[in-house]
Formats: sequence, C-alpha cells, structure tokens
Amino acid sequence: MSNDTRTTGAWKETVGRAREWRTVDVVVAAVIGVAVGAVFWLWNILWTVTTPLFVAFPPGQAVIYGMWMISGVLGGLIIRKPGAALLTSVAAASVSAVLGTQWGIMVILDGTLQGILPELVFLLLGYRRWGMGAAVLAAAVAGISPAIRDNVFYNVTWPLGYQIAYGLIVIASSAAIAGVGARLLTTALAKAGALAPFPSARG
Repeated sequence: MSNDTRTTGAWKETVGRAREWRTVDVVVAAVIGVAVGAVFWLWNILWTVTTPLFVAFPPGQAVIYGMWMISGVLGGLIIRKPGAALLTSVAAASVSAVLGTQWGIMVILDGTLQGILPELVFLLLGYRRWGMGAAVLAAAVAGISPAIRDNVFYNVTWPLGYQIAYGLIVIASSAAIAGVGARLLTTALAKAGALAPFPSARG
C-alpha cells in the first residue's frame, strides 16, 4: 500500500470520527470544561498570591503554569474524537473568564490556542495513541503557546536568559502537570467506572 493511500485512508477515518459525535460526548466535554474552568479560576488566585515568592527569580513561578494546559489534553484523552481537545479547552477558558480573571477576555484566545496545539498532536498520532507518551507530548506542545506569548506580551523587559528559562519551565510544567496529570486522572476515572460510554473506559 502506498503512502498516499494510507494517508487518504487515515484522513477519511479522522473525518468519519469527527462526524460521530454523540450527545454524551458534547455533554462530557462541557462538564470537563466547567470543572476545569473552576480549577483555572482558583489557579489564577494561586498565581497571584505566589508571585511574591519568586521575586528573586521570576521565571521560577512557571513551575505551576502547567495546570492551565490540562483541559485540552484531558478532554482529548477521555473523549478521543477529533475536536475534543479544542472544545474542552475553549469551554474551560470561557468558564474561567466568566468567573473573573486578571487577564480578561484574552483567556479565551489562550484557551483556543492551547486546545488547537494538543489537538494537532492527537491528529498527527491518528487519534490512535492515548498513552502517557502521547499525553505528555500533547501537553508540552500546548505549553509552547504561552511560552512564546507571555514573553512577548508580559515579560518583554526581562533579560533574554530569563525569557528562555521561563519558556522552558512553562513547557516542562505543562508536560508534568497537564500531561502526566491528565493521563493519571483518565486512568483513575476509568478504574472508577466513570468513563463507561467511552473507549477511554479501558484505561
């Protein structure tokens, strides 16, 4: 079989999966979005109150950044259909914005970017691989967006070394908290029987 034939077949399968969204998929994506959005709101507060702890080395605060990447990765791992990562990430960001955040409406744009990037990783993996490696990769790639954006918009006055350190720490934190965390949470939910309607029920 040629590479073109395999590519065409994989693309048709992906489109087919995108058309197979069920009501339960949409509902669970919304539930994940609301739950994680509430966590984001609390994380916004945590970020604010911990800022003084990192006066000596501001980039170090990025060690807790990864939580903001978890919605898209978790949604993708649980629902396992094209668009799940993007939908849950946008939903979570929207809830966070409604509850109130120091970054205003920008969080919705952030949520969109942080949903698209892991979505692309799952797409490149053919929506077939959902293990720890896939989760960590998807989360790390999601972290690229804030690693660049924050340095451009918020950290522009920092020395270059600080900006590079910040970006690397954001990506590492995303991989650890959002990647490993989402994979472990999916496994725990599967063992508890909470994912019965989904392929992720197998772990």
